[in-house]
Amino acid sequence: MAVKIVRTASAHWTGGLRDGKGAISLESGAMKDYPYGFAARFEGQKGTNPEELLGASHAGCFTMALSLILGEAKLTATEMSTSAKVTLEQVEGGFSITAVHLTLRAKIPGTDQKTFEELANKAKAGCPISKVLKADITLDAKLEG
Repeated sequence: MAVKIVRTASAHWTGGLRDGKGAISLESGAMKDYPYGFAARFEGQKGTNPEELLGASHAGCFTMALSLILGEAKLTATEMSTSAKVTLEQVEGGFSITAVHLTLRAKIPGTDQKTFEELANKAKAGCPISKVLKADITLDAKLEG
């Protein structure tokens, strides 16, 4: 039997684009009515924005995928930290997410940089969030200590 998981997140919005206010909630309750809006997205004000949330999703998904791939290679990370830099650009026809750059730092006993990069790139390609994005997704993976 195939596994199918459905997760829900929601957004509420009132007002216009620039003066409006939004709130994002997650089914899990980890975020409830968390503010977002134009100023948080384009002017660096407090609150979150879709690109930041996408980055968190992508970093988390990629890191979990790598954990799986490491396990298949009989390796276990003692530590992995991933950040995702999501680029939103104005292009012809509006705005588009044009790139995601993943930065990974990891401690994995029993492997070398070449093998680590191969496994990390496999995780980058196989992560479900990577698969859904049309953006150019890059990765900077460094094995530490």
